[in-house]
Amino acid sequence: MRKIYGSANKSICKHGVSINFDNAVTLFHQMVRTKPLPSLVDFSKLFKNMISMKHYSTVVSLFREMQILGIPIDGFILTSVINSYCLMHHAHFGFSVLPIYLKNGIPFNTVTFNTLLRGIFAENKVKDAVELFKKLVRNKICEPNEIMYAIVMNGLSKRGHTQKTLSLLRLMEQGNTEPNIYIYNIVIDSLCKDGNLDAAIDLLNEMKQKGIHPDILTYNSLIDGLCKLGLWEKVKTLFSEMVNLNMYPDVQTFNIITDGLCKEGKVKDAEKVMKHMVEKGVEPNTITYNAIIDGYCLRGKVDRARRIFDIMIDKGIEPNITSYNILINGYCKKKKVDEAMQLFCEISEKGSEPNIVTYNTILQGLFEVGRVGDAKKFFAEMLSAGPIPDFYTHGIVLNGYFKYGLVEEALLLFSKLERKRENTDIIFYNIVIGGLCKNGKLDKACAIFENLPLIGVLPDVRTFTIMIKGLCLEGFLDEANDILRNMEDNGCFPNNVTYNVVVQGYLRCNKISEMATFMKKIAGRGLSLDATTTELLINVIRENPSVLDIIPELHLRNKK
Repeated sequence: MRKIYGSANKSICKHGVSINFDNAVTLFHQMVRTKPLPSLVDFSKLFKNMISMKHYSTVVSLFREMQILGIPIDGFILTSVINSYCLMHHAHFGFSVLPIYLKNGIPFNTVTFNTLLRGIFAENKVKDAVELFKKLVRNKICEPNEIMYAIVMNGLSKRGHTQKTLSLLRLMEQGNTEPNIYIYNIVIDSLCKDGNLDAAIDLLNEMKQKGIHPDILTYNSLIDGLCKLGLWEKVKTLFSEMVNLNMYPDVQTFNIITDGLCKEGKVKDAEKVMKHMVEKGVEPNTITYNAIIDGYCLRGKVDRARRIFDIMIDKGIEPNITSYNILINGYCKKKKVDEAMQLFCEISEKGSEPNIVTYNTILQGLFEVGRVGDAKKFFAEMLSAGPIPDFYTHGIVLNGYFKYGLVEEALLLFSKLERKRENTDIIFYNIVIGGLCKNGKLDKACAIFENLPLIGVLPDVRTFTIMIKGLCLEGFLDEANDILRNMEDNGCFPNNVTYNVVVQGYLRCNKISEMATFMKKIAGRGLSLDATTTELLINVIRENPSVLDIIPELHLRNKK
């Protein structure tokens, strides 16, 4: 029997996922019935392979079976169980395994807690991960190693906690574990993503002084940060520095530069970089071509973008869904929706699947050119066969319905979503309230606005501004002022847009003295007149120049 399970276990290790799940479970049951029992190493290997097949819950179930049968366990098996919980995004259950270590006299090690920390970060529970790390250090439960520091620092940096990542580096430098190039790369990358290039370059120099040599990842992070800030001379300096160190840029380095140039509209320069790549034996990939295609689309040169797309295919490089989405968006921005739809159909023909971004882009494009009927059909197709609509989908459809006066259909969709409690974010309500106001349905807009506190949704500055504008356009200035006061009482302070909306209301109703009083009242709050307000004011002054005398602030500015 030992030969049978031994052979099967080797087969699983060799073939991985190709050995099916049922065979793995059968093997486990053969192993637990074998006398004498197989070694714990064999059980560990089996669990490891089941995790690679993503059967996490089965690992937990089989472990419980081992406990019931009284089969001995070790730290490797327990770590597999903790890892399974973490991969199921139930890191808190992983903690329930820790007492089993103590009960069986198995010492904790860094692998145990590294697994837990990785799982907690995967659930975005940054505070819990930091607390666990502090507890491990404070109570000397285990000495953090390079991997533990890397997990915590990577978890912090990926969630924007750059200063905490840097502080942890300094703490590490004071302890027994010396930071390596991987640790420094995490911090440098975090600083670069924060736009703090001076600190990143200082850290690079600090590394060099300690005899830690930067690698390709270090330079890629720095070049990416410099490209985003448009510091091309410094990019050239770093590029030359890499070459002088016999560290030739890889495809990622070139992609970073290509993308940076395209984002700045320097697509011709980006194409030169791609040509230089080929000359140096570095083959462009889908990411390279996507950057160039996007660069041309951003400049409105969608035909040129399509040629690059076709060149990519001719060279045997398969476009991914991002490639299609970029080009579809480019067509839609140029109002070439038929070309976008044709490309949409090609996706499935090429064996790929459109995603939510693809559908949202097409929907937006159809509404933009006024093809409301086609947009409705496309939305219906999405509901029946496409990806589940997200917040942006519903926003696009609601905005489209309101834009073309399909108020009843918009309200029907709104009602369905509200009943399901889907997309009940304040942004969603802003779309509906604004759409009703634009379509002269002020009563319905007011009813939804007044109901917001009752359903636990807090209006924001945009919500208040939309309602104030709706009331002003209908000439209800007193009611608009009531909402303005209510807004301030609720701790939601008006912005420049809000104030302009009120001033426009007074100008449209020709209530100049009231407008002057209002402007004096808000003096010092940074009001600057926008284009619409200025145009209305100029029209009023043309008809009645004495208005300038009523508003002394404007009169003084005019004299200057």
